[in-house]
Amino acid sequence: MKVLITGATGLIGKAITEQCHKQNMTVHYLTTSKEKIKHTEDYKGFYWNPTENKIDLACLDGVDAIINLAGASIAHRWTASYKNTIINSRLDTLRLIKETLQNNEHSVKHVISASAIGIYPDSLTNYYEEDTTAVSTSFLGTVVEQWEKMTDTFKELDVLVSKVRIGLVLDENDGALPQIVKPIKFNLGAAFGSGDQWQSWIHINDLAGVFVFVLTHQIEGVSNGVAPNPITNTELTKTVACVLKKKLFLPNIPKAMMSLILGEMHVLLFESQRVSSKKIEEAGYQFEFVHIKPALQDLLT
Repeated sequence: MKVLITGATGLIGKAITEQCHKQNMTVHYLTTSKEKIKHTEDYKGFYWNPTENKIDLACLDGVDAIINLAGASIAHRWTASYKNTIINSRLDTLRLIKETLQNNEHSVKHVISASAIGIYPDSLTNYYEEDTTAVSTSFLGTVVEQWEKMTDTFKELDVLVSKVRIGLVLDENDGALPQIVKPIKFNLGAAFGSGDQWQSWIHINDLAGVFVFVLTHQIEGVSNGVAPNPITNTELTKTVACVLKKKLFLPNIPKAMMSLILGEMHVLLFESQRVSSKKIEEAGYQFEFVHIKPALQDLLT
């Protein structure tokens, strides 16, 4: 099988590429940086620039499926200008891919796009499965709703369409975990707000595994990319401290303080989404990391 990946040089893309190679798949990837273009037998890079509507058509040669991970990071201050960047970076890339498929001969039968659990409303009590129709009124809810609507337009091209709603991705070197670990290492860790907000997490290896499983088993529609056992922010903080053999003695960090420091982006720390992995498990995916402590031990020790 030959797969085209956008965002292949990022955290999730690298992990998916590694798992594709383990299954003897060839990976083509699109990058906006000509310096990141490599050509080996099973890993070939191609240039694109979605803002200028440019794409190297050779990227589609013999490709069976596309995994779309492109989009600006949400971990930057949400100014009005950067909010537009977050949305447009997701919509413009999908639009360019769709137009390229529409206007050129190709062999693509399946499109899988990243999405996010930020589409689910903030709640301490709800347990969200993929068929939930309620959408968060937050900025992230708006972003994900538009992102998924654009992904769904690929159905017009008579290809299978899948979306993976990604939770809190745990990786030792990148993403949220190193930021969580930093203060705890100096015995300065503390939960945020009440600490009761749910964190639907997933180990990076399992997230890559979910994407590849959706690809190889042709799982249509939405799949939640989260581990089977969500935890609260307090539990996450305590478990990181336990694994690192550090103490927690500071009071919880008030929401108002983080709002001052981070602006609107502070909602990333305080919103609560308890999300189910039942669909992907029932389809046959077996998680490597089901509980938070073994996942953190794997990443931090």
